Amino acid sequence: MKRVEIYTTPTCPFCHRAKALLKQKGVSFEETDVSLDPSIRSAMTTRAGGKRTVPQIFIDGKHIGGCDDLYAVENAGKLDALLA
Repeated sequence: MKRVEIYTTPTCPFCHRAKALLKQKGVSFEETDVSLDPSIRSAMTTRAGGKRTVPQIFIDGKHIGGCDDLYAVENAGKLDALLA
């Protein structure tokens, strides 16, 4: 499996939904809470090409996007290949 990183906040329903999909697929991921430290959110924004919303998801360093983007990749049948 590839390295999966997800930037989140504790109260974000989209974050919970994205993590649920990853867990359903048996994927372990590194979660970073951006709510407590503005410098972490700034680093996430830079990595995500200016996107400030959470979640922001990366697979092996490649920016996937947010929750809707993750589900779009899954619905297109491409997520398993990205994770393999």
